[in-house]
Amino acid sequence: MINLLSKTSFIPFIRFSFTCIWLVISTAVTSNANTFITQQRDSLISRADTLSAINNQASELTRLLEQQKTDSLKRLEVENRLINMEWNDRRQNQQLVEELRMLKSRDSILLARRKQKVDSLKLLNDGIPVVPFRDTIFRIYTSLGSYTARDRSMAIEDRIRNLASNYDFHVDSLRAFENENNWIIAWNDEMVISFNDQDALWLNTDIASLAKQKLADIKQSITKHRDETSLKNLLNALLRAALILGVVAALMFGINKIAAWLRRKLIANQGRRLRGIQIRGYQLLSPNKQVKLLWSLVTIGKWVFILLAIYLTLPMLFNLFPSTRGYAPVLLSYFLNPLREIGESIVAYFPNLITIIVICLVFRYGLKVLKFFANELHNGSLQINGFFPDWALPTYHILRVLLLAFLMIVIFPYLPGSDSSIFKGVSVFIGVLFTFSSAGALGNVVAGLVLTYMRSFSIGDRIKIGDVSGDIIEKSLLVTRVRTTKNEVISIPNSQVMNSHTINYSADSQEKGLIIHTNLTMSYEIPWQNVQELAQKAANNVVYLEKDPPAFVLNTSLDDFYVTYQVNAYTKHPNKQAIIYSELHKNLVDVFHEAGIELLSPHYRAVRDGNDLDMPKSPTEKPSGKN
Repeated sequence: MINLLSKTSFIPFIRFSFTCIWLVISTAVTSNANTFITQQRDSLISRADTLSAINNQASELTRLLEQQKTDSLKRLEVENRLINMEWNDRRQNQQLVEELRMLKSRDSILLARRKQKVDSLKLLNDGIPVVPFRDTIFRIYTSLGSYTARDRSMAIEDRIRNLASNYDFHVDSLRAFENENNWIIAWNDEMVISFNDQDALWLNTDIASLAKQKLADIKQSITKHRDETSLKNLLNALLRAALILGVVAALMFGINKIAAWLRRKLIANQGRRLRGIQIRGYQLLSPNKQVKLLWSLVTIGKWVFILLAIYLTLPMLFNLFPSTRGYAPVLLSYFLNPLREIGESIVAYFPNLITIIVICLVFRYGLKVLKFFANELHNGSLQINGFFPDWALPTYHILRVLLLAFLMIVIFPYLPGSDSSIFKGVSVFIGVLFTFSSAGALGNVVAGLVLTYMRSFSIGDRIKIGDVSGDIIEKSLLVTRVRTTKNEVISIPNSQVMNSHTINYSADSQEKGLIIHTNLTMSYEIPWQNVQELAQKAANNVVYLEKDPPAFVLNTSLDDFYVTYQVNAYTKHPNKQAIIYSELHKNLVDVFHEAGIELLSPHYRAVRDGNDLDMPKSPTEKPSGKN
């Protein structure tokens, strides 16, 4: 832990993390910028294509109109010739009638084609709205002379506003009249708007009806605006605003009173009804903390209601006055649009949610079936040739992790925002951090899996790993825990276990028995037959050593001053080696001393000059060999 938090290793890690974050953010920003530029470019291209299509259609419409005017003049000329022609020239009369019929027919065809062009232009051109006050009166679709449709709309709005603000103006003084090929709506000598055949054609009506309709719309708009901005209506709006503010103030006062009453109730019930929260004997929240938590929730709820009331009051107040009425829907949209978008997102995401639930249920019951077979294999109820019972649970955990990973892969496309570049960048960043920060941990995990299938040891085995000896008390994917004979719990990383040699004293102890051995040195004057007999007798007196097969003694070496013997005995209790060695050594001392044989250390020399032997004169009673 100290090495991980040291300056030399922590600072590069921080730099690497910030670099990865910067790369993710820059990639996301660049991607969003490129997307925005692409969208703007596509929008401009689409707009340019639309304008090009509108211009082409308008040019075609202008050509048809010119052709229709030419045909009208020609038809008028034919009609005049037909009127002035003498009746005795029947042949020429018939030709003029045919020509007049053809011109009328072509005029009808040209008119139908003009209407068709206008209908197609309506799909591309929504028109420019005329909004002098608050509502749209009508729309302008065509240009007039050097004035574009937008210029005409802006000029009409200014003229209508000037008329509405002029106290000398009365709506009944507005009039519509025909001027050559146009119709004009004017007050006194001031023109408000003019219409031509093109405007009438766009609205699929004749020019006279169009002028009367627009005259009525302008009168209604000015009258409505004057009524809304009258002193009477303003005073009425002020009274309504005062009433609304009074209601809101009373509502806030009531909310504060209710909050104060709830606070008194919480304090009064502390220790009685509010006794804290306990889970299985653990006190998660004391009564005092529970009261503070509830009061915090009440305070949050109070301010939420107050702010919501204020926010919803503003649109109501703005809607009372004509000059601020346009802000009401904007403020409401700020509150309602997110709620609507959230609702629409939830409804749109519902099919994906159902898909995720179905997939999770399938994987859940699949894991249950897998766990059932794993428990059956672990308990020995189900047997598979070559598959050991202690492999069952580790194999189940491995398959469980793989199935959960596969589950995440399957449901990933159905998660909200999974296709966004930010989500993908964060996923890559987390994967990079996990990969670099867990390199050692992954090595231990792999080593743990290898050790599981190697079956080097099991829980409860007496082993020796490197310099550590003891009993296995836990095997996990990361570490192996060993309890020594001194009750010391040592955690050894699995990678270190893999790199060290392991001695397992319990592997064959129940079938073949573990051989306990110790060395014994005797002088050459002691017959080896007596030494073997006494050593076997001492081994047979130890409780945890087996009588069958019997203990045996090996002569391991002939040294300068003594002979080295090795006492060997079988045991099926490898976890009690310390007690067994202790009892065996005590029994060896007692047996040899009872036989009058002194035990010599490797560097001890006995001088035979008539002195007593080097052993106790009155040996203690031989121990029973039991704990």
